[in-house]
Amino acid sequence: MITLVRRTALAALLGAALTACGTAEAPQRPAASAAPSAKPSVPTLAPGPAGLTPVFEHGPRTAGRTVALTFDADMTADQGPRAAAGERFDNPSLISALRELKVPATVFMTGRWAEEYPDQARALGRDRLFEVANHSYSHYAFTEDCYDLPTVDRERMRADVERAYAAFRTAGVKDPMPYFRFPGGCHDPAALKELAAAGVTAVQWDVVSGDAFATDTDAVARQVLDGVRPGSVVVLHCTRSAAPVTEAAVRAVVPELRRQGYRFVKVSELIGSASGRT
Repeated sequence: MITLVRRTALAALLGAALTACGTAEAPQRPAASAAPSAKPSVPTLAPGPAGLTPVFEHGPRTAGRTVALTFDADMTADQGPRAAAGERFDNPSLISALRELKVPATVFMTGRWAEEYPDQARALGRDRLFEVANHSYSHYAFTEDCYDLPTVDRERMRADVERAYAAFRTAGVKDPMPYFRFPGGCHDPAALKELAAAGVTAVQWDVVSGDAFATDTDAVARQVLDGVRPGSVVVLHCTRSAAPVTEAAVRAVVPELRRQGYRFVKVSELIGSASGRT
């Protein structure tokens, strides 16, 4: 009987100990960055000198006739009243044209744009023809004197980028890319340092389409055709009010570049070629 009592007591103590282990609070992990971490299949560039954010301008010139058309879906944080009054910062017919022409493209989207057009943002993010990348939340400049854009404070730069990724997630964008385009393309070493911890590759361009505020379709198309070289990144815009002739220019440019032997790719493929991952 004594032995049985001791065994019963021991079992009770062991059960209590196991219960305590099971209910012990798990160690807290540091909060993850809002920026998506690059998966093994997503090409990125290694950090630049002193760990600065790497900057990509174009792909290899000797890796075949490839070209990436990129589209900035711009909307500045303070433009909500203009959108409410009827101004359109989207361009569905342009996206339809790219689908019709079967042209893969990279869309650099501001978080404010994703908030204004969540259905379109989600559709772009789930369409394998496109990849969605970060163009900041506010579309405020990261340097002074950048096309009269308002300026984001230095200590808020990374937070602005991460807020855009949060807006993408809220809109339902699937797997946004760890690529970032500075508003206006304006950056300096201080901005590259501030964004280093965000883990993004900054993507610039080597061909300016001139479509922003343009009204001459032929002039935009000619500027693109004259500038494209193997590995080029072309910057265009996906906002009807600010770039009204972009769709028509794309419809002119695409068949001509294909006639010249060019293949349209996303930015990720060019970065993969530049980093030796094809």
